[in-house]
Amino acid sequence: MDKTFEYRIYPNASQRELMQKTFGCCRWVYNKVLSMRQEEYAAGGRTRGINSYITLIPQWKRSEAPWLSEVDSMALQQSLRDLDRAYKNFFRSPGKVGFPRFKSKRAGRKSYRTNNVTIVDGKHIKLPKLGLVKARISRPTEGRILSATVKQVASGKYYVAVCCTDVPAPQMPQGPVKVMGIDVGIHDLMVRSDGVKVANPKSLAKAERKLAREQRRLSRKQKGSANRAKQRRKVALVHEKVANRRKDAIRKATTSAVRESQAIAVEDLDVRGMWGNRRLAKAASDASMGEVLRQLEYKCAWYGRGFVRVGRFYPSSKTCGCCGAVHDGLTLAMREWSCPECGCVHDRDLNAACNIAREGRRILEGTAGRAGTGAKAPTLVEQA
Repeated sequence: MDKTFEYRIYPNASQRELMQKTFGCCRWVYNKVLSMRQEEYAAGGRTRGINSYITLIPQWKRSEAPWLSEVDSMALQQSLRDLDRAYKNFFRSPGKVGFPRFKSKRAGRKSYRTNNVTIVDGKHIKLPKLGLVKARISRPTEGRILSATVKQVASGKYYVAVCCTDVPAPQMPQGPVKVMGIDVGIHDLMVRSDGVKVANPKSLAKAERKLAREQRRLSRKQKGSANRAKQRRKVALVHEKVANRRKDAIRKATTSAVRESQAIAVEDLDVRGMWGNRRLAKAASDASMGEVLRQLEYKCAWYGRGFVRVGRFYPSSKTCGCCGAVHDGLTLAMREWSCPECGCVHDRDLNAACNIAREGRRILEGTAGRAGTGAKAPTLVEQA
């Protein structure tokens, strides 16, 4: 399997200057070839292969762009390969992937990709042209290093993402729960069928006042001034902290769920549809439900766990976990409800998680039928 390890780096002044030059040179090469391909396609209806453009880089170094010789040549080539991949993705899925766009000098995130990277020790990493760069190697890499992406985020911090291949699959003992159903929502980050509820950190909601204050200060700065650039970094730092808190909560919750189960069943949510609802858009984005599902899926693949998605039209919340009756009168405001058939009182999210676990078990075992047929839902003891 392939795996990427990201570390924060602390380049000195000369290294930062060279990194900025590399960002600019990669952007210049990318935009120039994109313009050439557009002109060639408009003239003849087709373009050349990307290798023919890569061979032009030495000519540009000798003629119109001698400053290209100052930066890593592999980074220039990789920028054109990234452009070629963007082109192919567009023509393979023209309705889903946008056409490649020109890169802006004022983009918040800048990056370039290179090879021949070496982890020297726990505090240094060796990068082409830059030499030894101070870094915080939080954990050692595994497998064989393929490439590295050097990037600067909007807050001004520098990172390097080291891509490794031939990484051995991690081993994890089987969890106590055979099939764990997980109900992902806004009120709680996730509710598990074993009774565990993970609270939603609501990172954006807690930082809204500070974010609004920093954005008001940004709006008063003169465009193009140094003070405006400083304030932009302050706003970006608030956004970065919000994202870090959210990612930390999601990673811990998903890893714990995978560790304590043998298979995971989730509901196939229409997250994009929630973004279109003006009443739910902000809360749904803050909960990052799509990211929760994505991490559960790839972590199950990593650790050899089963993973199944239950259809989004399956009535997980409305189905009684005791008798299987469907309560059509259930509204979103009802967090607890009583079954009109058997009188059993349910916690809305926990009942949904148990029903998702039952349906997920049906799918994994290949059993015909669906919920609501009167079959009793698995209790917490039965799932163990």
